[in-house]
Amino acid sequence: MKYELAPLPYAYDALAPVISEEIMKLHHDKHHAAYVNGANAALEKLEKARNGEVEIDIKAVLRDLSFNVNGHVLHQMFWENMRAPQENNVPTGAVKEALEKSFGSVESFQKQFGAAAKAVEGSGWALLVADTDKNLMMIQIEKQNFMHVAGFTPILGIDVWEHAYYLDYKNDRGAYVDAWWKLVNWDDIERRLAS
Repeated sequence: MKYELAPLPYAYDALAPVISEEIMKLHHDKHHAAYVNGANAALEKLEKARNGEVEIDIKAVLRDLSFNVNGHVLHQMFWENMRAPQENNVPTGAVKEALEKSFGSVESFQKQFGAAAKAVEGSGWALLVADTDKNLMMIQIEKQNFMHVAGFTPILGIDVWEHAYYLDYKNDRGAYVDAWWKLVNWDDIERRLAS
């Protein structure tokens, strides 16, 4: 088993001006690539340990594996969750209905999700997750470990690690989160919800 860094589904400058080309290059080519490399390094250590070639601190290696695999998976979803900026970017169809069922309205969801993203302590993520019955809830993830909620699958995520916004927004995470709504690819969210 080996993880690979997939190319972005659009050009590096496709999300500008909300997210700059410079951030996209650093974020994808350096940060996301580091998670892929870290996951593969942890897998290699586990394989060598199974083959009796080395002794490892299993807790530390599994922690590295969790951190890096989660970083890779969340980033892959993050890239697909976005598209070129759209004014008045709102969901329709099944996504709108699911958000209204779970949060009362799209506006209520966006307000609460935005607040969750802005309030992540330190570095991490805000995620919208769905269960098999299409019930939605949101969670915060500090860093990237221990992100699993039994029976729920992430369908939308915003990366609020500083590397996602600092070059463009400095320390104003709130401005980044507010602008990010223009990028949400609701078609991708609908596809994930239907899966």
